[in-house]
Amino acid sequence: MPDIQWFPGHMAKTERELVESVKLADLVIEVMDARIPRSSSNPDFNRIFSGRRRLIALNKADLADPARSDKWKRDFRKNGAEAVFTNSNKGDGLINIRSLLREASTEKTRKLAGRGVMSRPLRVIVAGIPNSGKSTLINSLAARPAAKTGDRPGITRSRQWIAVGRGVELLDTPGVLWPKFEDEMIALHLAITGAIKDDVYDATDVAEKLLAALCDGYPGLVTGRYGDIMAQGGAAQSPYPLLERTGRRRGFLIKGGEIDLARAAAVVLDEFRAAKIGRITLEEP
Repeated sequence: MPDIQWFPGHMAKTERELVESVKLADLVIEVMDARIPRSSSNPDFNRIFSGRRRLIALNKADLADPARSDKWKRDFRKNGAEAVFTNSNKGDGLINIRSLLREASTEKTRKLAGRGVMSRPLRVIVAGIPNSGKSTLINSLAARPAAKTGDRPGITRSRQWIAVGRGVELLDTPGVLWPKFEDEMIALHLAITGAIKDDVYDATDVAEKLLAALCDGYPGLVTGRYGDIMAQGGAAQSPYPLLERTGRRRGFLIKGGEIDLARAAAVVLDEFRAAKIGRITLEEP
């Protein structure tokens, strides 16, 4: 698989701004993708947010495999991490975040009063990789469209403090990756879920690898959506046999009867991201 890397200039700028913003923050909410908890955890955040209380919001839980999510819940709990599975579009899990924010705000007010200092809002940084749903989460907490949202990475390009209820301000930040993906599987998972712009990688290669992973981990879902593409024959000599079989079954043909691999790849990736294949988690603890 070709090397996938994506760290545009605005991400480097965002990382520098986070280092400055964290000086003003009392708490950090790191938004991850529940389908890829490991790959969507930015390793640089451990350094940037060192010393700050951190809550992990595993968003898009409605798209993830419930059985594997339960395993991740137990793993986070075992390691002492504060983690909540959320679906920011429907509001699932937000009651837990609101409760934590109220508790943290009350505690901060109490401590400031004890020192004779006037109370100020609890300041919370919301950070994560691109397209993880940070802005949608903020809008759900604020109960209004306060932050720009979209279904592609790179919508949020600047920082903005947003008041949420009484005594809490959230900082919406642009999605940021890290300069180099050392693990090819992490890069692949980020591409599959849409955290990396589609024009950065070879979609046919990524879609083929996604189908291979699904045939291994979710064969029933693959058969239910695309038929028995796992059967050998026909396109066995192609570098993209699964994608070719999928394209042929869907009738994605171009001049000369060849398979339109680009169209097949786009459909497979779109259907995975929309959970039309099923609720899938690509990683286990």
